[in-house]
Amino acid sequence: MNTHTRALAVILPLTMGLVVTGCAGAPDTSGGMPGMHHGSASSSASPADVTMADQMFVTMMIPHHEQAMEMAEIVLAKDGLDPRVVAIAERIRAAQGPEIELMENWLDDWGVEHASGGMDHGDGMMSEADMTALRDADGTAAGRLFLEQMIEHHQGAVEMAEAALDAAEDSDVRALAQQIIEDQNAEIAEMQELAATL
Repeated sequence: MNTHTRALAVILPLTMGLVVTGCAGAPDTSGGMPGMHHGSASSSASPADVTMADQMFVTMMIPHHEQAMEMAEIVLAKDGLDPRVVAIAERIRAAQGPEIELMENWLDDWGVEHASGGMDHGDGMMSEADMTALRDADGTAAGRLFLEQMIEHHQGAVEMAEAALDAAEDSDVRALAQQIIEDQNAEIAEMQELAATL
């Protein structure tokens, strides 16, 4: 079973249960968020126009981003990290927090309930054992493990975003997917290069 099929098997029961009920009355944030270049905080689509593929991408990417934020927080709390690892972790935390808020605003606009809980292992998601290993690592070893895990995590996000470009229809969702592909592929290359030096 390939990654995309696995993702559909995991998330489809969740998303099939989500009901589009109309605008949830979210505050007007159509002015966008500072520093964001991949769409407005309010989706351009009306709730009736949002497809299952749009919903699937957003509801899957939110917990994916949340885990990346958690990984960054874990490693940033450690002493003895290479400053280049610190810079990457800080950049990931700074980028993905606003993207989570953006996607949550879209779900509110669409009248779709936010998914609760995490995702199953897959699509680059770390298992609980992986997260424990990162918590337990120190110094240079922690930095190296963070890079290895985040490379895999980013590769999963890129695959999810590529699938969204194949199926999603909302222009803002597609713009975010394209931005994730570009940004995270660049970070993958940067992290691979850095990991080889640690």
